[in-house]
Amino acid sequence: MNVNVFDFDNTIYNGETLVDFIVYYIKRDIKIWKYIPKLIIIALKDALHLFTVEEAIDAYASFLEGYYVNAGDVSESVVDFWNKNERKIKPWYEKVRKESDIIVSGTTDFILDEIMKRMNIKNYVGSSIDKETGKFKRLCFLENKVKIFEELYPDAHIENFYTDSMNDKAMMDIADNVYLVKGNKITKIK
Repeated sequence: MNVNVFDFDNTIYNGETLVDFIVYYIKRDIKIWKYIPKLIIIALKDALHLFTVEEAIDAYASFLEGYYVNAGDVSESVVDFWNKNERKIKPWYEKVRKESDIIVSGTTDFILDEIMKRMNIKNYVGSSIDKETGKFKRLCFLENKVKIFEELYPDAHIENFYTDSMNDKAMMDIADNVYLVKGNKITKIK
């Protein structure tokens, strides 16, 4: 089955979901402030493509294990977050969207679930965190995106792949056509 596959952050969504979610929490919970310096370094390394999958897991570990596991039920916050940020979904996506689209994102599934439901997207995968331990069950990042995609969608063939970043080179390699998204400008690069 031929499908269109999309990255989410900075591709369909105008921004980095995790960064926006943390900023959302900074305004609501002072306990997150002690993690801000480390989170800034993580964001910079990610933007500059200076991470391996293993380094990304290690980098996020102290935040997830120290803050996330003690945050309690965040489901109401996720709904409120998307009430405020759903407007950041780029309008071009609705014009190319198909029922068979698959979203493959590094964003955590507990954040993605709500917006995917609102957008009526049934096929998606993100990173997954064990709420009890704060450990990644699945990190959908770099070459792991291909591994996870192929495990979950073994019969899918990527006709068109849309991304904002060369971090997705591994996904680009298995797609027939690749489109680089910068803002609302879409350029075919393969």
